Amino acid sequence: MPGWSGGTGAMEIPVIETERLRLRPLRVHDFEPYHAMCSDPEVMEFIGQGKLCTPLESWRQIAAILGHWHLRGYGSWALEEKNTGRLVGRCGFINPETWPELEIGWALARECWGRGYATEAARAALDFGRSNFGFGRVISLIHAKNTRSAAVAQRLGAVWEREIEFFDQPVQVYAYRLRD
Repeated sequence: MPGWSGGTGAMEIPVIETERLRLRPLRVHDFEPYHAMCSDPEVMEFIGQGKLCTPLESWRQIAAILGHWHLRGYGSWALEEKNTGRLVGRCGFINPETWPELEIGWALARECWGRGYATEAARAALDFGRSNFGFGRVISLIHAKNTRSAAVAQRLGAVWEREIEFFDQPVQVYAYRLRD
């Protein structure tokens, strides 16, 4: 499994640097800004079932994101602004049991929307996934009304494939082909 180190059970989550962002593991001190993002109605409108997170649910999400790395060898990163050190969101790969396919997803704190951070982070993650994990196909599951995320997917080269029901709502499947 990519990323496992020396049989110790510990795994080092890689850090990726872009022009403006550092994609790094989530840390315990990220809890407050992460929870603020996950309890914002506009941020959560199109994520999962569109519900706001309680503090415990935000904590569980952080634990699940970190656990995904340990179980799959890949996962999602915290997005940190390089110039401020501030947590501004998350981005990365999602593939728990029963998921339709390997997905790349993102979420940003509302005050960071419109800056190109989602595109910048997802592009770096997709490049890393192709180069380091050999990913050839990745999808994004995007709520039918989430035009902002659909635009990000299209900027990244994703192609709309079909609509499916996911979390009891219509979701658009956008596919990325990372290899010929």
